[in-house]
Amino acid sequence: MRLGVNLSFAVKRLPEAAQWAKFVREELGLDIIQFTFDLIDPWTPEAPRRALAAQARQAAADYGITIHSAFVGLAAYTYNGLLHPEEAGREAARLWWERAIALTAELGSTGIGGQLGGLSVADAADPDVAKARYEEAFAAWTALSRTAADAGLETMYIEPTPLQREFPHTVEMCAQMARDWRGQTAIPVKYALDVGHALYKPLYGEDAALDRWLSELADDIGLLHLQNTDGGSDSHWGWPDPRGTFDVAAFGRQVRQAGLEDRPIFIEVFYPFELADAAVLDNIKSTVAHCKAQLGLS
Repeated sequence: MRLGVNLSFAVKRLPEAAQWAKFVREELGLDIIQFTFDLIDPWTPEAPRRALAAQARQAAADYGITIHSAFVGLAAYTYNGLLHPEEAGREAARLWWERAIALTAELGSTGIGGQLGGLSVADAADPDVAKARYEEAFAAWTALSRTAADAGLETMYIEPTPLQREFPHTVEMCAQMARDWRGQTAIPVKYALDVGHALYKPLYGEDAALDRWLSELADDIGLLHLQNTDGGSDSHWGWPDPRGTFDVAAFGRQVRQAGLEDRPIFIEVFYPFELADAAVLDNIKSTVAHCKAQLGLS
């Protein structure tokens, strides 16, 4: 198993590339990260975007860190993206992804991912419109895969979410999308499976479990997101946290049983911006230490 961290904890606190790279390597003892677009907005004009990306790429190299992938963060997730009800909104999302692909390549990473977007309440209530939105998003993502391939990227990731107005949000929908995309995209499309999403009881019921997601989607899971949760919220807590009930050791056993131990696992923890900086950094350190111990990693 290879454990890494999403840089969500660094947003607003450690925006300087040299600072987050030093912290990840020396304090967390990790050598693989997932970059978040909350640190560099793809809409940033090209010249400063390239300069910021070059700093991040150099800092990672200086500390022996691999930037595995770049991912949608909290900012971009607040938009409807490729499922926006208006054509202008969907076009803006396509342009955003094109710029995000360019930024990912500038970071020296070979993977990009996130959520496709969210339907409006009105669109979700009309099956015909929802189907049309899915087909258009499918076509847009397929076209974006060619852009990604041209930029030197190797994999695109879609993150299933526990929202019925988003695609995909069930095991069945993930399986269908994987079949639809197979052979249609210029580079492989894989899933980023978040344990907190898969265990969201308000949508999946009290029996929500990871096993089915891991076993039925094994061939199409490219990476895993690890967070502490109570099953009743998409909480993204760390360890220790008295509210969380997620068993990392059991998760490790499930991953190994599914034959997915070669997929990278990224801790993805979000903190309130008003929380004291020292508390955040201490918690991400204890979180990494807890996960390493529970997964049997040095």
